[in-house]
Amino acid sequence: MNITIVGTGYVGLVTGTTLAELGNSVYCVDIDEKKVEGMKNGVVPIYEPNLEEMFLRNIQSERLFFTTNLKEALDKSEVIYLALPTPPGEDGSADLSYVLQVSNNIGEMMTEYKVIVNKSTVPVGTADRVREAISSKTDIPFDVVSNPEFLREGFAVEDSMNPSRVVVGASSEKAKDIMAKIYQPFTNIGIPIIFMDEKSSELTKYAANSFLAVKITFMNEIANYCEKVGADVDKVRLGMGSDDRIGHRFLFPGIGYGGSCFPKDVKALIKSGKQEDFNFQILEATENVNTAQKVILVAEIEKYFGGDIKGKKIAMWGLAFKANTDDIREASSLDNIAILLEKGAEIVAYDAVAENNVKKLLGDKIQYAKGMYDALEDADALFISTEWPEFKNPNFELIAKKMKNKVIFDGRNMYPLETLEQNGFYYKSIGRKTIS
Repeated sequence: MNITIVGTGYVGLVTGTTLAELGNSVYCVDIDEKKVEGMKNGVVPIYEPNLEEMFLRNIQSERLFFTTNLKEALDKSEVIYLALPTPPGEDGSADLSYVLQVSNNIGEMMTEYKVIVNKSTVPVGTADRVREAISSKTDIPFDVVSNPEFLREGFAVEDSMNPSRVVVGASSEKAKDIMAKIYQPFTNIGIPIIFMDEKSSELTKYAANSFLAVKITFMNEIANYCEKVGADVDKVRLGMGSDDRIGHRFLFPGIGYGGSCFPKDVKALIKSGKQEDFNFQILEATENVNTAQKVILVAEIEKYFGGDIKGKKIAMWGLAFKANTDDIREASSLDNIAILLEKGAEIVAYDAVAENNVKKLLGDKIQYAKGMYDALEDADALFISTEWPEFKNPNFELIAKKMKNKVIFDGRNMYPLETLEQNGFYYKSIGRKTIS
């Protein structure tokens, strides 16, 4: 089948590459000419494990194409996926301007029946608004479908090629049949397609992400309480997660959630509720707790240094909001850097993947190390912000040799307490006893 993807961010590029891998001819459209030229030449504009190999394979197989010309792609395709940004406005509501503008453009350009598939994360009722935008420009028949993505950054290729389910919101049998044909390679191996109405599909995405944000935040509250009463959150987590009604995933405490999805989606669902005179009290509490959790270690750093960190050199391992991505949107590292700089600390950071994105944002406000151990030179403390695999088994003797003080503040609970105790470190993590 011939398919157009409008937007080549994380969702659009992974979706387009996956659909090409499934045997379709896919035309990816983006307004950024430089980005499109780069992709034509095999340059993947985002970091995502295992994406480049699949991306290049499908370009070479002439199944994956890139253009800035929406009309050209539209004319070649029966199905148009919208994978456009829906950033939060100042009030937290999702900004649909990109989605609706492209919908208007499609209405003006289309010459025959199309299925418009909304892959973007959008509020309930957006399918109706897309339908209205297109129908205001044309009398040609079309269908609008909601088909939310459930990709985890860092595991997007794995999730796209082996999804737990495919959710499709569609009201026409013709559109359902077309979507079933696209995803037949999945149903052939037992992956279910769950058909529903468009509004239920749109809400499914928000509900899933918001629930996971709540689960993470609940575990962080349990971790903070563990510190008050002398319990160990690692043991509590194992005991809880062994109940198959709960499961082990998303029970790891730390310095809050970030990224392009959870913060935005929680805000948008809260705002959508208010528009219907409904308060999501659990989500409001989740948002407030997460905001505080992201910087919970700053007070611990100040406390260790007697309330004054002016002139202290803090090494930071990790800048991305989580491992296996270069995404720094809503990253805890940025919140902590802002406060530490304001209090007069000096930051030397290391993140081989996300460094360039932080440089674009912060410039020379902080220093950037070439390696994880280089960041530690004469450091007063080490702050671990991202759980990158390369940080999991460090050389503690070398760390001690490099640093001025053997002090670690671990926002991701990377190390066994016994290991740090044996190596003579001061070690403060989340929800566990402090080693001193």
